[in-house]
Amino acid sequence: MTESAARRFTLPQPPLLSRATFDRADEIRDDSAALLAGWPSARVLLVDSTGRYPVADDGTLHWVDAQTLGAEPGPDAVFLGDSGGHVWARRVDHIDGPTADPRRGAELLGADEAGLLATALGILNWHATARFSPADGVPIASARGGWVRRPAGGGQVKATAADEFPRTDPAIITVVHDGADRVLLGRQAVWPDGWYSTLAGFVEPGESLEQCVIREVHEEVGITVRDPRYLGSQPWPFPRSLMLGFEALGDPGEPLNFLDGEIGDAIWFHRDEVREALAAGGGWSRADGAIPAGADAPRLRLPGSISIARAMIEAWAL
Repeated sequence: MTESAARRFTLPQPPLLSRATFDRADEIRDDSAALLAGWPSARVLLVDSTGRYPVADDGTLHWVDAQTLGAEPGPDAVFLGDSGGHVWARRVDHIDGPTADPRRGAELLGADEAGLLATALGILNWHATARFSPADGVPIASARGGWVRRPAGGGQVKATAADEFPRTDPAIITVVHDGADRVLLGRQAVWPDGWYSTLAGFVEPGESLEQCVIREVHEEVGITVRDPRYLGSQPWPFPRSLMLGFEALGDPGEPLNFLDGEIGDAIWFHRDEVREALAAGGGWSRADGAIPAGADAPRLRLPGSISIARAMIEAWAL
């Protein structure tokens, strides 16, 4: 099949974690007076060390009134922006009441709440591993509403080489298909039987996104794909990645070879089988480890609805 005759596709809408429209209010991160003035009416999202967050009865985010936590933001508080008032996040050791895991619970959130949760997780995870300057090892503290870390006592000063900014790790994630009715999905060796997803990997220095797609697919399954095309992106704060979605064409006749050892199996699935798995609903998670075995086990289970992998597979299949 020629590339011109190949069936290509696009995402009908951004993935869930990419739909937010709340105001990140960068212009007041340096305005300590404005941040302090907004604190009494602000809301705060608490997140524990595992990434769990408090939820209301309907599964949406349960916010804490800021003034119940103190007269002003603490040094560990992160300003998320303005969403009907100032919103902040803080990491805590323990959360009282019902909680949810973002990989499963985020599907119950609206666009802005999902985006606020992704922002909170990503930047709090960065703070947890950025206590010291990578340049000289001195302790660095949160500043600018949590959006920079600098030597303690630096205050709200002009950015310098000593400032450290939130880190985001770019990674490609790719739907490999034959341009017709087959798609290549893989599974890590440690995943339960039946769990399959798209192929993904981190971008290396000096590498374009398209080059990364070709390299990662070859390293993981041993085939050479062509014509990678960008589809969309999604923050993936586990711990702080940005997933850059692509589609690429591959040849089902090319032998599979799992070169880097990350992939334990990969299968070219027909569109009809993927549609059946989508129609079954749900998605795999660690809680699904006890799925039926043997003849009763589904051959294909797909990622959960909050992931760009699921969005891309759906767009290809439907």
